[in-house]
Amino acid sequence: MSTTVEFHFDFGSPNTYFCHRVIPAIERRAGATFVYVPILLGGVFKATNNRSPMEQFAGVKNKSEYQALETRRFIAKHGIDAYKKNPFFPVNTLHLMRGAIFAQQKDYYGRYIDVVYQAMWEQEKNMGDPEIISSTLTRGGLPADEIMAGSQYPAVKQALIDNTAASVERGSFGSPTFYVGEEIYFGKDKLADVEEAIGAAT
Repeated sequence: MSTTVEFHFDFGSPNTYFCHRVIPAIERRAGATFVYVPILLGGVFKATNNRSPMEQFAGVKNKSEYQALETRRFIAKHGIDAYKKNPFFPVNTLHLMRGAIFAQQKDYYGRYIDVVYQAMWEQEKNMGDPEIISSTLTRGGLPADEIMAGSQYPAVKQALIDNTAASVERGSFGSPTFYVGEEIYFGKDKLADVEEAIGAAT
């Protein structure tokens, strides 16, 4: 029986992009299915009194340099050669995450995720700009007008709020966060542990 893993994500985190690139290989090896659960990282930070690493470790000697080294190691290990640091980082992802909530109910959800991640972390686009979001979705073969309109539905807005609150209630304090059953794993460096937990659950 296939194990289902929840991946609580926000497009604004480069580490969730790295996980997105690695997840397909884990699914093939482990016979698992990763379910992408949209959350708003800013909402998680506010609810948990957390801060982004950029804020949290500002001024800490050697910390940012080490994080950059670990990122380079992860990229090299997994052959993620398309990654580019987004010059507009940090990006306000509210529209994108509402769009994900709307797209989740459509047959193009997976395509939406791919297109947005590519735009954010491979094409260096300012995905906080609604006009750029719309043009990017159109070029990606997605119904941009439908998604942009759907992201403004009150039920969609509320669903993102509810997802974020439920994620925090469950134990999340950032993203990428994974749940294998009731077990929580945080960070791209825990993907090996996630895969091990999948094996133990099958």
